[in-house]
Amino acid sequence: MGKDKRSETEWQATLSPEQYRILRQAGTEPPFTGALLNNKAKGKYVCGACGEPLFDSDTKYDSGSGWPSFTAPLSGDAVEEHMDDSHGMRRVEVRCAKCEGHLGHVFPDGPGANGLRYCINSASLGFDQADKDLDEG
Repeated sequence: MGKDKRSETEWQATLSPEQYRILRQAGTEPPFTGALLNNKAKGKYVCGACGEPLFDSDTKYDSGSGWPSFTAPLSGDAVEEHMDDSHGMRRVEVRCAKCEGHLGHVFPDGPGANGLRYCINSASLGFDQADKDLDEG
């Protein structure tokens, strides 16, 4: 996968102000406000900046944290993890591997086999709903 090397000026022209603040400046949306928090549809969650597939709906669960939570990324190379010592805390930041957009953080308190909770901002995501007409033909 090649990196998306758009300039910050190009990102500002492409993203909404809220998306830019979160994806490019490592911001966070207020808890329980994200458009995808309560999404129950089947499909793929993609990067809100570059469209790269990141998470499958089968790994999404209600963590009670106020942000969409997933037990694992779609593939091992879909996201990158970086140490984040901001705000007086030590956390692991999650970024899109293709465009390096800030997605959220990963915590070691998830219910999945790996015990991880990927806590992701809705504004960092898009959603591609699974095709409902697969059986027709």
